[in-house]
Amino acid sequence: MGLRINDVAPDFTADSTTGQIRFHDWIGDSYAIIFSHPRDFTPVCTTEFGAVAQLAGEWAKRNTKVLGVSVDSVADHQKWKHDIEAFGGAPADFPIIDDTSLTVAKAFDMLPAEYYLPAEGRTPANTATVRTVYIIGPDKKVRLTMTYPMSVGRNFAEILRALDAVQATDGVPFATPANWVPGQDVIVALSVPTEEAREKFGELDIKLPYLRFAKHRA
Repeated sequence: MGLRINDVAPDFTADSTTGQIRFHDWIGDSYAIIFSHPRDFTPVCTTEFGAVAQLAGEWAKRNTKVLGVSVDSVADHQKWKHDIEAFGGAPADFPIIDDTSLTVAKAFDMLPAEYYLPAEGRTPANTATVRTVYIIGPDKKVRLTMTYPMSVGRNFAEILRALDAVQATDGVPFATPANWVPGQDVIVALSVPTEEAREKFGELDIKLPYLRFAKHRA
């Protein structure tokens, strides 16, 4: 059984480009995003890590820390960071951890089905689906997961949107509709009766008896 929504994210200690990290301590009272990839110096991942670097201000606004996971060493990460920063045009200041042992990849169920890991000469194909995104809450529980194949670059605008939706609905009786972005109405949970919802959230836009929209107050 893989890691599921609302599971407590596995804790771990690992070396990173910013020093040793004890994962749960590092999260603290923030949200966290883990994004992983199969090897350093790979083309799609260079574009992705560049995108993460460009969004540093957006992560900070949302009290969110980002953590890169790679199956390569910290020494390799430090060299690769020069390429990331040259391509992305922004400092890659977020930590990238050393997962040469695949401890984190295995704990977070990131490896492909029937994977084969040779003792020597490991290639990105051997760890192909170590391209996963986890959004984790301050309580260290998994809020959202996304897994991509090697051929599909991650859309970090969507990851940012998903983070906004997670934070908008975390601990409150709301859900977000398809394609929701901040500022749009949210859906009132079915567990809240209509009159109670009006008292709590103001006027409702009732499309169907089970589909009731309310203004989102950030």
